[in-house]
Amino acid sequence: MDVKEHLAEISGNDYIDSELFTRFSVKRGLRNEDGTGVLVGLTRVGDVHGYEVIDGKKTAVPGKLFYRGINVGQIAAEAASQNRFCFEETIYLLLFGKLPTRDQLKAFNVLIGENRALPSHFVEDVIMRAPSRNIMNKLASSILALYPYDDNPESQSPENILRQCVELIARFPSIAAYSYMSKKHHFDSDSLIIHQIDPSLSCAEILLSLIRPDKKYTQYEAQLLDLSLVLHAEHGGGNNSTFTVHVVSSSDTDTFSSIAAGIGSLKGYKHGGANAKVIEMMDEIKNNVKDWESEREVAAYLEKILKGEAYDGTRLIYGQGHAVYTITDPRAILLRDKAKALAEEKNMLKEFNLYCLIERLVPSVFKRVKGSDKDICTNVDFYSGFVYKMLGIPEDLNTPIFAVSRIAGWCAHRLEEITAGGRIIRPAYKCVQPQLEYTSVDKR
Repeated sequence: MDVKEHLAEISGNDYIDSELFTRFSVKRGLRNEDGTGVLVGLTRVGDVHGYEVIDGKKTAVPGKLFYRGINVGQIAAEAASQNRFCFEETIYLLLFGKLPTRDQLKAFNVLIGENRALPSHFVEDVIMRAPSRNIMNKLASSILALYPYDDNPESQSPENILRQCVELIARFPSIAAYSYMSKKHHFDSDSLIIHQIDPSLSCAEILLSLIRPDKKYTQYEAQLLDLSLVLHAEHGGGNNSTFTVHVVSSSDTDTFSSIAAGIGSLKGYKHGGANAKVIEMMDEIKNNVKDWESEREVAAYLEKILKGEAYDGTRLIYGQGHAVYTITDPRAILLRDKAKALAEEKNMLKEFNLYCLIERLVPSVFKRVKGSDKDICTNVDFYSGFVYKMLGIPEDLNTPIFAVSRIAGWCAHRLEEITAGGRIIRPAYKCVQPQLEYTSVDKR
């Protein structure tokens, strides 16, 4: 059988006239006509605030992000003012719904450290034996591979799920780093370097130490990565990967399957994979725009991208626009402002200024090309890849590091679904295929 012969049939069989979506009031992408999301659940974990509905009309407001009711900007400010790491504190907040005392945080850090180690021979037997060119796929398969190592993998009790969540959160950094090192060795013909984990280190420090041959990093580098982890840890119940975790968890499946499903969602270029597309797009812009400080030249190339005449032809400027944020994405602002100092230190200020220029130009370019007054703001994906580049983190790890952070939110939402959900999530799909009579094989 030649599959290519049936491609046209597949396209025809799966085609659905867009008019039918309107006729049956289908909320495509679970979005209302005004761009707001269809309400499908309730959560106490996180809140993404980008607009207000006043007198029935969607009104843009500066973006805010809340973890368990606390503005993430306050967490970032605490980390900066006290010169300390706050990702572990953020994990505690998301899982337990409150900020830890100093003693509680110390005990929690010890607990995370005690669970950093992977099962005996797991690196050799699982991660290195079947390396993957894509680290996200390897991360998902490794999470599933942890299932048989768990003495009680199926119990749906909150206590058991919380134990599993703590173990997975603790192990994610090393699985991502070791998967990358294995990929580099097998597919890039590079030396294989596997460092031992120091359980006393923060997540950001562990990541940097495991992927650098000499294990060395500066305090500022680790703090900037820690900030990125804090900002990516949670983003409400409606983002694609978290909603996926809710949907899969509602079927009463195991924790490993739920989290692996979230990883599969996050990998997509319309979700967590967008930061990798930003880097690719920016490389093309840098190669084709001679004067990075020229508003005219930069704007002209952005117009070409929006018209499908440059980059990948999708007419998308990656890292721009968001489903909820309208005027500003608070994560992008916090990361951008913190990144400037490192750009000066790394002699990359010219490139940093190009990012800032594009951020400033996109709304007017979008309006000129699309003829739309839709609010367009720079999102966190636009700056995160650049930050990782300055930190010497390879592009292969951009989205996996997102997962290392977001698993904190996934776990909090899984616990919430198990505790408060109660019903399997099962929305409706209307079948628009006419009924046909079966034809005997001899008469086809």
